[in-house]
Amino acid sequence: FHHTTSAACCCSKTRSGEKYTDPFKLGWRDLKDLYEDIRKELVISTTELKEMSEYYFDGKGKAFRPIIVVLMARACNIHHNNSRDVQADQRSIALIAEMIHTASLVHDDVIDDASSRRGKHTVNKIWGEKKAVLAGDLILSAASIALARIGNTTVISILTQVIEDLVRGEFLQLGSKENENERFAHYLEKTFKKTASLIANSCKAVSVLGC
Repeated sequence: FHHTTSAACCCSKTRSGEKYTDPFKLGWRDLKDLYEDIRKELVISTTELKEMSEYYFDGKGKAFRPIIVVLMARACNIHHNNSRDVQADQRSIALIAEMIHTASLVHDDVIDDASSRRGKHTVNKIWGEKKAVLAGDLILSAASIALARIGNTTVISILTQVIEDLVRGEFLQLGSKENENERFAHYLEKTFKKTASLIANSCKAVSVLGC
C-alpha cells in the first residue's frame, strides 16, 4: 500500500492528500474482546479438552481474517444505509471465520506433523495427534453452532461451502501434478480452497447480512 520510490507520493498520504488509516486500528474497535468471546463459544466441561481447544485463542494471532470481515461489513453498511456500525450478526461472522481458520490450523498441524506454531508447541505435539483431531473438530462444531444461531439460511450455506473447500484443499495439497502448467493451476486451486475461500465467503456473508 505504501509507495517507496522518490517519484511516488508520500508513503503516509494518498494521492488526494488524505492520510492512510491503519486497517487494523480501524477494524479492531469492532473486535474488542474477540478471543474472550470465542472462548465463551467453546462451552466445554472437560478440563483437558477445554485447554486444548482454547490453546490458539490466546490473543497472539494477527486476527487478519476477522479484521477483513468487519471492514467489509462496515463498508457494506455505509454503502447501504450510511451506518458506521457493524451489526451483531456481522461481528459473529468475524468470530466464526477465526474459529474455522483455527480449527483448520489444528488439523493442518496433525497432517504436517508440525511441532511449532506462533512460537510455541503445537496441540498435536503436546496432547498427541488423536486428541488434536478431536480438539479441531470441537472448535469447528462450536463455530457451526454459532453460525446456526444467526439463523440466515443463505449465510449458513455460504460458510458451509468454506468447510467443504478446506477439506478439498487439504486433499489437493496431498497431491501434485507433473506438468508445469497443471502444477501451477493445481497450486492456485489448492490455495483458494485452503485460504482464500474463507476470506471471500466470510466477506460475502457479511454483505448478505448488510443487505
